[in-house]
Amino acid sequence: MGDSSLSLRTPVHKALGGGRVADVLLWRKWSGGAVMLVSATTMWYLFEIAGYNFLTFVADVLLILAVILFFWAKSASLLNRPLPPIPNMEISERTVVMISDELHVWINCVLAVAHGITIGRNLKLFIKVAVSLWFLSFIGSIFNFLTLVYIGVILILLVPFVYEKYQHQIDEKLSVADRTIQAQCRKIDEMVFSKLPLLSNKGKKMQ
Repeated sequence: MGDSSLSLRTPVHKALGGGRVADVLLWRKWSGGAVMLVSATTMWYLFEIAGYNFLTFVADVLLILAVILFFWAKSASLLNRPLPPIPNMEISERTVVMISDELHVWINCVLAVAHGITIGRNLKLFIKVAVSLWFLSFIGSIFNFLTLVYIGVILILLVPFVYEKYQHQIDEKLSVADRTIQAQCRKIDEMVFSKLPLLSNKGKKMQ
């Protein structure tokens, strides 16, 4: 089983899509990873440490960009130079369809969870959702949104790289942890959930 699991293990680069994004996240293109890290650190420092206002920052950047493009275009017409290379910025229909499909899947998942809690009266699902929301609320009380985004960027640049380097050892540890969690969940199910009247009555009705 161990040999078969090793042979069937999907490479991290392929799991991430195998394109430029995978190269950046796995630091195979150091320039892209460095630019992403420096940009995220700069944004976090400006808005979190220096106290720069986000709206003011966006307005200033757009103002500087508009001034540069305006004078570039004026000087190009006077000196017979090429105009600024501005790309055709429009969203394709295929991109809109992909985004709508992803939103459709996520919305259906949320509605399915809401249906399971309200109509299905799924106590286990309710407890899982309540614990997850409480955990998010607890994390949000420790860090603000910008810091969470910055931590997420750092993890995105760090976790795939470390996992690819130590994939075999991490998979073994995760497998042991998964078996332990499953065993504990079965014990909790037998000791707690099976004794709750709502779930026991539902089980009797199904039988």
